[in-house]
Amino acid sequence: MKLKKITLREIHLPLIAPFETSFGQTSLRRILLVETDVDGVTGWGESTAGEDPYYSYETVETAWHIIRDFLWPILKGREFRSASEVWDLLARVRGHNMAKGGLETAIWDAEAKQKNLPLAKLLGGVREEIPCGVSIGIQPTIDALIAKVEKELAAGYQRIKIKIKPGKDVEPARALRERFPRIRLMVDANSAYRLEDTPLLKQLDAFYLIMIEQPLGWDDIYSHAQLQRQLETPICLDECIHDIEHARAAIEIGACRIINIKLGRVGGHTAARRIHDLCQTKSIPVWCGGMLESGIGRAHNIAMSTLANFTLPGDVSASRRYWDEDIIEPEVEVTRQGTIRVPSAPGIGYKPRIDRIDALTRRLEVLE
Repeated sequence: MKLKKITLREIHLPLIAPFETSFGQTSLRRILLVETDVDGVTGWGESTAGEDPYYSYETVETAWHIIRDFLWPILKGREFRSASEVWDLLARVRGHNMAKGGLETAIWDAEAKQKNLPLAKLLGGVREEIPCGVSIGIQPTIDALIAKVEKELAAGYQRIKIKIKPGKDVEPARALRERFPRIRLMVDANSAYRLEDTPLLKQLDAFYLIMIEQPLGWDDIYSHAQLQRQLETPICLDECIHDIEHARAAIEIGACRIINIKLGRVGGHTAARRIHDLCQTKSIPVWCGGMLESGIGRAHNIAMSTLANFTLPGDVSASRRYWDEDIIEPEVEVTRQGTIRVPSAPGIGYKPRIDRIDALTRRLEVLE
């Protein structure tokens, strides 16, 4: 295989409604799409870098720069046998996993198309459909939150995740558990708390949560181990896990009982599979987190979620939850049973809508 060309596109895609987390509110996504030409076959990927360096130090600007000025020079004209080799070829560039992931996943899509295989099958997936949950941003009132949850449960979603932050944590969880005593419920703090908040976080044990996601610092595995020993509720790590060594350290010191795998955060499918395999051997369940992706990133998440140890419903939900109109066809849809059927077409299984992508494009650069 040889990478002949990369096309970078920044598109602007407005959300149907603002999405609020502990580190801010988003109403417009700047999304970096990566189109690759591998031996004449087109592959599509998406860098999940954000508009601001709040979830991660990476942004759309840094990802564009790293792909153009460092990753492309490493790969251009170079022969490799499969997309699974790309991660190691890019290892000399430290960090910048969202830049790497956008490029690497596009090459995986191209290889699957070359081999006339659905990407899920090329990755080693074992599911024909995946279970789905939803992520609900911080709401202005408890009543608004309950209304949101009622709507998502009526749509069939199997798990509810709510974002929390200091001042909006215990009471929303209590209200939901009282109103919906049997639902699968979890909370996500996005690093909003510190170890001295342990007494507050212990109050969440009363609500039988599936997990508390990333309560402490984004790079603080050690303190999560201290916290987990004092909680009954499993901790799930997200921002702390950037590679297999972080995952191994977190598991071995008892910092978590669950791990969220995001393609962008770990650098693409090869790195995600390695973390998945490690967790499987250690009996640590994993699930797929969301980054407000367009349909292209969402399609890659679907393929990854077919791997055997993705045993918990992820944040992969329907296109129409976020966008008036997505950039793929067909759009991602969720069944009444709260599942997504894995596409059987080669590659990611969804067709990019070039006309819509062109209309949304604010910047374009071709590297060849």
